Amino acid sequence: MGVKEMLNLARVPSILMLGVIYVAYVLIGGVIFWKLEGDLGGKDLSKLLLNKQRLLMTYSCLNQEGLEEVAQVVRDASKTGLSLKGNQTADGFWKFTSSAVFAATVVTTIGYGNMSPSSTAGQIFCVFFALFGIPLNVVVLNRVGKYMLALERNVSDFLEGKSGRKRCTRFFVHLFCFICGTVLFFIMPMLVFQQQEGWTYSQAIYYCFITLSTIGFGDFVADSNPDKDYPDWYSVLMASWIFFGLAWLALLINHSIDILERLNSLLKKGCCGEKTLEESESADNNNPDTQMEDDDEIKKPPITE
Repeated sequence: MGVKEMLNLARVPSILMLGVIYVAYVLIGGVIFWKLEGDLGGKDLSKLLLNKQRLLMTYSCLNQEGLEEVAQVVRDASKTGLSLKGNQTADGFWKFTSSAVFAATVVTTIGYGNMSPSSTAGQIFCVFFALFGIPLNVVVLNRVGKYMLALERNVSDFLEGKSGRKRCTRFFVHLFCFICGTVLFFIMPMLVFQQQEGWTYSQAIYYCFITLSTIGFGDFVADSNPDKDYPDWYSVLMASWIFFGLAWLALLINHSIDILERLNSLLKKGCCGEKTLEESESADNNNPDTQMEDDDEIKKPPITE
């Protein structure tokens, strides 16, 4: 068995360990959600059944079949963005601004689910639009994230040259960028959504994270209430916030992955540091490049003045 095959076999336990940790993390999350939301779901269901019975008793002319027809009208109106509170009809979801935001949610894979193409041509176009738009979005966000990281490193290098303290300067630069990003992409949008949508602060910050992490449940969606008259700049601000916020959050996630990988390497060095040193020394001795360099140093004549 070759050295490469041995190394590949040595990686199997670590991969299995990561898989066990991942599955355990998901199952623990499922248990916590079950305990937090299970009882509330049962209470909401019983409350809905009581409201249904009360509605049928109040409107005696409305039977079960009529209630289902009314519910279908409400579902269709919510899909098209029409208001049921007045006799007037709104423009619906498919305005230019909301359509542009929908296109942004497609290529960023957020996918709220509150609006979707219903025509055959629109559905086919959505498939090909996402097919080419998602890779393009990944490339553009990657480039923007690298540019943001390069700016951060340039500022850090400049301050390191002035102060002479490398680790402290880099830490405070990272902390300052994190605080600025949090304010710019979470705190300020939270205030805007609270004013424009009427959400609570917890709901607004929840929406910010669910959107920028591309989870996109669709329980809270900005710029989608047909009973509200949104300003024209609102959709443009939302699209810009989604784009740059995704780039910043991707940069933050890359930083977190880098920190976890460094912690993993430190733990490996702490657990088997002597073995890794011996393996590295033996690898250097078996490396033909290092042997050629040593031979060259031996063959070099002494320098005489």
